[in-house]
Parts: sequence; C-alpha cells; structure tokens
Amino acid sequence: MINSLLPVLIIGGFIALYLFYLYNDLMTAKVRMKEAWSQIDVQLKRRADLIPNLIETVKGYAKHEKTVFENVTKARAQLLSATGPLEKAAADNQLVGALKSLFAVAENYPKLAANENFLQLQKELSDTEDKVSYARQFYNTQVSLFNTKIVTFPSMILAKQMGLSEEEFFKTDEDDSKIPKVSFHS
Repeated sequence: MINSLLPVLIIGGFIALYLFYLYNDLMTAKVRMKEAWSQIDVQLKRRADLIPNLIETVKGYAKHEKTVFENVTKARAQLLSATGPLEKAAADNQLVGALKSLFAVAENYPKLAANENFLQLQKELSDTEDKVSYARQFYNTQVSLFNTKIVTFPSMILAKQMGLSEEEFFKTDEDDSKIPKVSFHS
C-alpha cells in the first residue's frame, strides 16, 4: 500500500515545491517592480525640490515673466500630488514642458546665464534628468519582467488565482524624454 502511494506523494511534493517556486518568483518580480517605482518617485521628488530654487534665481532677473513661473509652479504641484505611473508620467511631461519655457526665458538674460547659482542648479537639474531617465528604464524593465511572468504558462495560472494583472509602463512624450537643451550664446 505504501509502495503504491509513494510515487503519488513524490509527484505531489514536486508539484507543491514548483507552486512555491512560482509564487515566490511572482512575488519577487512584484517587489522589484515596486522598488523600481520608488526610485522614479525619489528622482521626480528631487527634481521638484530643485525647481523652487531655480525659479527664485530666474525671478531676480526676469520679474515680468510671471506666467512662466506660475506654469512651472503649477506643474511641480501636480507632479508632487500625482499617484501611479500614468498620472506621474502625465504630470512629469507637463513639468518638462514648463521647464523648457523657463529655460527659454533664461536665454534672454545674459547675466542670469553667468550666474553661478543658476549654473549649479542647471547642472543639478541635468544630473537629476539623467537619474530620472535611468530610473524610468529600470522600472520599465521590471514591469516587462513582471508582465511576462503573469502572461506566460504556467505562472499565468497562479497569477490569475492571485488576482495579479499587467502593470502599466512609465511612458513619456517622445519630445519630453530628452533633457532640455539650453544655450546662452547669441
């Protein structure tokens, strides 16, 4: 009796181990994706924190450009209050557009272009843009890995049982994914 039950127990044990493996693999992918998202969030917050200093520096030279400052401030607030990849991406796109306008205004003020504080802020913003770009790429890689796991056999069966669904990629407008280029030469 035990000899005939042994193969069933062994097969059942292998199936249970394989299910544990699939579950852990799915959960690991989900955790990695969340960690990657937090890196985007950190870099977007870092950029948003640089913006008030940048605005104050430019304001001293371009007091009559009130609309540009208001647009940047509004876009920054929307980015800080946005939740989730789609909403954050839309707010980020709006902020990048507003920053392009701010830098365009700055081009008209040669003294501002030579201002050490402005140059340092511009350098930090450019550095942050590189970090945002890397974080987006890393997040999208993790989303791709996660989404692949939940739509391929056999893990898709367990993923459906767990209620897991595909995650959205962090997308930007193609034009906005480039670092704003600012030239202070006539």
